[in-house]
Amino acid sequence: MPTPADRGPGRPWRPGIPAPAPVDPDTPTADIRIGYASCSPPTQELRTQLDALAAKRIPRDKIFSEEISTRVRVRPQFEAALTAAREIKAHAPHCRVIFTVYEMKRLGRDAAELTALADHLTAHGLVLEMLAGPLPGMYDPSGPERLLFGFFAAMAETERENLREATLEGLDTAARKGNHGGRPPVITDDMLHTVLRRRANGETVEDIRPDLLIPTGRRKGQSPSLSSIYRALAEYEKARAYPGAVETAHTDFAALQQRDRSPK
Repeated sequence: MPTPADRGPGRPWRPGIPAPAPVDPDTPTADIRIGYASCSPPTQELRTQLDALAAKRIPRDKIFSEEISTRVRVRPQFEAALTAAREIKAHAPHCRVIFTVYEMKRLGRDAAELTALADHLTAHGLVLEMLAGPLPGMYDPSGPERLLFGFFAAMAETERENLREATLEGLDTAARKGNHGGRPPVITDDMLHTVLRRRANGETVEDIRPDLLIPTGRRKGQSPSLSSIYRALAEYEKARAYPGAVETAHTDFAALQQRDRSPK
């Protein structure tokens, strides 16, 4: 007699999910996908994720999405997606139920959270699928990919912490120079948005560079170097990948400044 997906050694039976009936060996199997998408408001990334999930032919009623801050620990739609995946697997154990996300950073904020999720997927017989990022493709938490997934989870946490420290250092350097902004003045936000927009239309950075002019400083009126543009793009991608790290850095820096201003 097959056991429910959420039943394991030392785990009590939870009422409410009927035990699955025996499956005929000749019963055809199928892949059933549950999709999840999220972004931090007010970005526009959600549409990209939803389009990618739809391209996998996931029905709209099986795609869960939300705009939610990375600082919020409870994600209602994420939990709803996991619940739907568990229930489908419990009622159709002969099917492969796939929890599909656009990339790893949609799953958790640190290695501990990602590892806990991997344990949860393993316990319920669910397969994880990532469409982009460092580990695209199918991931079976009970298979040999588990160690590789753990490596990328740890790498993501390290990169997040490195970004937080680099942001703190940049804020401190700027404050010491009397500039309380975070981005170096060579590449302004308007210039960066121009590069992003034109690159999305197929232009290269080399083609865009002559049209960019530095607005202030000793190089005013000149075009920035290619390395400055690429560095700004790299910082933008990191900040977009780990917005919580940047928010945390600004919060930590404000607390440090407040502490330094407090009377001893």
